[in-house]
Amino acid sequence: MIYLQFIKNCFIAQMEYRTNFILGIAVEIAYLLSKLLYVVVVYKSDLHIGDIPPDGILMFVGTYTMMTGLYSGLFFTNFVRISDYVRTGELDLLMVKPISLQFMVSLRYIDLGMPIPNLVAGITMVSIGWSALGIPVTAYHLFLFALYLLSALVITYCLMIIPAILSFWFVNTGGLAGIFYAIWDANNMPMPIYPRLIQRIGVYVLPFLVITNFAPLSVMERLNGGLMLWGALVPILLLVCVRLIWRQAIKNYSSASG
Repeated sequence: MIYLQFIKNCFIAQMEYRTNFILGIAVEIAYLLSKLLYVVVVYKSDLHIGDIPPDGILMFVGTYTMMTGLYSGLFFTNFVRISDYVRTGELDLLMVKPISLQFMVSLRYIDLGMPIPNLVAGITMVSIGWSALGIPVTAYHLFLFALYLLSALVITYCLMIIPAILSFWFVNTGGLAGIFYAIWDANNMPMPIYPRLIQRIGVYVLPFLVITNFAPLSVMERLNGGLMLWGALVPILLLVCVRLIWRQAIKNYSSASG
């Protein structure tokens, strides 16, 4: 499988600079510790968001932390490079390869170090919150959580690649990417903390709130049937939209060499 080869190549390349690999993990741990201050404040103040107790909030923060690790490891490096491909003309060389161009430019590089602290901490927080809330560890609950994590991963890919794709028209889309990162960081708390209008936008228009809310809400049995269906359908709809935008972007592309 081509993607497995990508992983192997990236692993070999990163192991050639092991000190840099270890330092990258250390820096990510430092960032993670700063994020965990949220958790300390939540428990010290006995914060409740709606009827969600601190242990429930811990599940949301844990899910956010996990998704941050997956995004940084699987997508971030690739999306940053897309505008460089367009600006320098390197995309010309990639277009002649016998493989999907979108697959190549958006999934070619995998950072195997940065996600480790986030995944370990995220899984730990989710597990602690899950146990403290007394949620049964059943096949059904595990399936729901895994389903909406997969949905969140696809949504993350689709939303966060949008600024990169727009670089085909505008070349430099760093400002828009910054807005998307800010929205992403606002997604580390349960969505009831936001006004109803913001919730609707964050679920149905730019569904960032689906990413870290639907997995914990599903096992806490706080999602109605309509939202559960939407959480399963929205990644498919976004994939179709992103694919159509990508094709239009390629048509708009003109080689850097003219």
